[in-house]
Amino acid sequence: MNSSTTYFFRFFALATEFILINLACKLAYFLKYGEYGSYEDYYVSFFLIFTLAWAGASLLANSYDPARLGSLKAFLRSLILTVFLHLFIIALYIVSVKAAYLSRLYLIYTYSAAFFSIIGFRSLLILAYRYYTSMNYHVRKIVMIGEGRMLDDLEGLFNPAYTTVYRFLDQIPPDYDRNLLAQDLSGMLEDIKSFCLREQVNEIYLALPAASEEAIDELFGFADDHFIYFRIVTDFNVLRRRQVNVSFYGHIPVISLRREPLKSALNRVVKRGFDVAFSLGVIVLIFPWLYPLIALCIRLDSPGPVLFTQLRSGRNNRLFKVYKFRTMHVNADADQLQATRGDRRVTRVGRFLRRSSLDEFPQFINVLLGDMSVVGPRPHMVKHTSEYASVIDKYLLRHFITPGITGHAQVNGYRGETRDPLLMQKRVEYDTWYIENWSLLLDLKIILQTTLLLWKDRNRAY
Repeated sequence: MNSSTTYFFRFFALATEFILINLACKLAYFLKYGEYGSYEDYYVSFFLIFTLAWAGASLLANSYDPARLGSLKAFLRSLILTVFLHLFIIALYIVSVKAAYLSRLYLIYTYSAAFFSIIGFRSLLILAYRYYTSMNYHVRKIVMIGEGRMLDDLEGLFNPAYTTVYRFLDQIPPDYDRNLLAQDLSGMLEDIKSFCLREQVNEIYLALPAASEEAIDELFGFADDHFIYFRIVTDFNVLRRRQVNVSFYGHIPVISLRREPLKSALNRVVKRGFDVAFSLGVIVLIFPWLYPLIALCIRLDSPGPVLFTQLRSGRNNRLFKVYKFRTMHVNADADQLQATRGDRRVTRVGRFLRRSSLDEFPQFINVLLGDMSVVGPRPHMVKHTSEYASVIDKYLLRHFITPGITGHAQVNGYRGETRDPLLMQKRVEYDTWYIENWSLLLDLKIILQTTLLLWKDRNRAY
């Protein structure tokens, strides 16, 4: 897990156990005294002390370290240590305040309820973690370029069960001058690229402080184009002219050359949860009356299906089938030619649907399926993706995240036909800014701007 995911996990585990321990105290009181909701004041104080003591003992025993989920031995060791620390803290409390009023049977009930509830909760965590890893969602292939103690320590932090680490200086042919390569990255760039493509690498970690800025830029651009995360473990002097984002793996600083808010598991959960809730609301509240009305108009206007489907480029450039209301007469060029002003293929109803953006409404089905997000870079036709990737700088960067029904570029005027490469370059710049600055509030702002622009800016959609 990365640092943000680890913090989220620890907070979730601590908060859940805090609730479970508190409930255990109240259940024990009910079992002992047969009352619920009417507690003596000194028992209320004990509930709080007992719960806080468990949280403190768990933190001291490092029970919330995600790495322990992969080992039953480590899990049991941390649990036993937590129980002994907690017993010690509670014993000190009873002695210091002379809490003779506490029933021994009540304490037995409390510890029994707490122990079994925590065992159950942590067992579920282990099962969920193992299921997660069995689905290979976080299995990584990593290339480390360079040598030294920092890379040795970093490699030791990766779980060998789920991470394959290549030390690239150990993989290169013996006829290379290793001392030269340790100072200059440019001599082995092509070998690194072909190796990463052949092994389907997910992340690159660079630890060559003397590498030239040109070589770093080239490797960084290669990583962007092939959906590989690029990290630097090196001297900060190399990056003095860049805006960087620093995170820590253990005690080791790891540098990203851009902010990546959606790399955080918590942020991805928040964005996906919002997408599901929003799309469900649209489908339940709007589709039942809007779909039949538009479908009837389309059928009366021209022969053919109501929905138009087309392959588009999605996250990591994976193809998916996008849904739209059909706005053109059925034609053989729909997957090749973008609609232009005065396009004779567009029907009368289709022209209204395009200018009002109502043709995009079926894409909420794509959102619900997980192929799209409500807000994100707009997905392009496969033909355009391949064309623009070769001429637009960092074009494929927009495919690092899930495409959207609307986006930051669209609300800033870059929507509709993109025949001019300069317009596409601006669209990519806005999409890149969105990727680096994502927040839920930004998504809400873009949705509001989209709603306001539906009737104000129709001249770009045709």
